[in-house]
Amino acid sequence: MGAQASLFRARVLPALVWVLVIIVVWETASWFLLNVLETPLAQSKLPYLHRVIEAFGQYGSTLLKEGGVTFANAGLGFLLGGATGALLAVLMSVSKRMEQLTFPYAVASQMIPILGLAPILYGIVRDEQVARVLIAGYITFFPVSLNMLRGLRSVNPSALELMYSYAAKPWQIYWKLRLPASLPGLFSGLKIAAPMAVTGAILVELMGAQHGVGVLMLRNLYYGPSHVYMFWATVFVGAILGLASYLVISLLERLAAPWQPEFRTKGGDR
Repeated sequence: MGAQASLFRARVLPALVWVLVIIVVWETASWFLLNVLETPLAQSKLPYLHRVIEAFGQYGSTLLKEGGVTFANAGLGFLLGGATGALLAVLMSVSKRMEQLTFPYAVASQMIPILGLAPILYGIVRDEQVARVLIAGYITFFPVSLNMLRGLRSVNPSALELMYSYAAKPWQIYWKLRLPASLPGLFSGLKIAAPMAVTGAILVELMGAQHGVGVLMLRNLYYGPSHVYMFWATVFVGAILGLASYLVISLLERLAAPWQPEFRTKGGDR
């Protein structure tokens, strides 16, 4: 009970306080714009938060359905990009020549703005689902590859020498030493890429897809002030999907690499 109370005071209580502060400040600022400054289209700029929550209650099933479409496509692309990035990192760590051949092109690929690439890719494949998957994968592979490569090379030299002294085979060194050492870097890249993959999927949906959060966002933006609360609800759904993807990866990291210092108690126990 003592540990639970300490956890509540250390993490849950501050989060609740911050949420309450944000709600109060948001509602106050919205009222000030509407009633004091009398700003034109004040609710479009900063709507009442409780009205946005009402839109969630009224259109919850639609938001859930379209959010599921976006999350599924972003997740598929995220898995594809993550696997590609991890494989590329392993290949570059094995061969310096491979790194020299591939890494400059991987860096160069990230110079292309997603806002420009998304409509080009969508125009080529002419399939909204494929385009969302490809964009999400494109966003994911580079941070995963870069961070995992750094992790693969972060092995303690003394541990590596010990493996060599036992005549360990290259695949044994990777399986027992390098891959475990790369997990923190891998998950750092995944946590960076997960929300970005959701954003990429939504961006493709804005180009003219049939289903997804981006479609709802665009439709309600088109109708203007009469649908402002629904529009803001779709914005919040996009943010929630990004946060959910980050939390899922964080949970998987805790399960896969529990030895990291941030997952230990002060006494050093897990």
